[in-house]
Amino acid sequence: MKKLSSDITPEVDELWDEIKKKTKKLPQPEPIPEAPLIIGDIKPSVNYNQAYSGNKLENLSIGTTDNIDRRTAQKFTRGEFKIERRLDLHGYTEKEAYDKVFEFVKTSYLQNCRCILIITGKGSLHREEDDDIFASRGILKDQVPNWLNSDELRPLILSFSYSKPADGGEGALYILLRRNRK
Repeated sequence: MKKLSSDITPEVDELWDEIKKKTKKLPQPEPIPEAPLIIGDIKPSVNYNQAYSGNKLENLSIGTTDNIDRRTAQKFTRGEFKIERRLDLHGYTEKEAYDKVFEFVKTSYLQNCRCILIITGKGSLHREEDDDIFASRGILKDQVPNWLNSDELRPLILSFSYSKPADGGEGALYILLRRNRK
């Protein structure tokens, strides 16, 4: 392969220098600024294997404390645990309440809360043809225990029971969460 520099004569070199003097740089378009990287809120997620990795959990009923030690069970049923967070479901539709309960329990668990309170309300008085005049019917009061037993929330929960009258009585639930052992 030949070197190009040996083929260039001094006349060609002078001509090239003259051409370079007459040329002008074309205007360059301004670079398009890169769009800023937008990252949505990062929500921590629950590691269910870390929360509970044992056998399949049985459904809890209100007031069941079979799976916790006697001293903790007594303290819980007496309402002696400090309530660290509260969720009041008054005014929510069933769908909205469902979303709120799931988010509330998971967030409380991730924030290392031990005892939380969900206020469902006692229900409103409705008169059905076959019902007693004073039969109360509370959709959220009936549904929240089912939601707490879901596959998503049950591994995070040790027990739940009705609260003391001062905290809402049968219209509210104390929920004892497992410890979040990171």
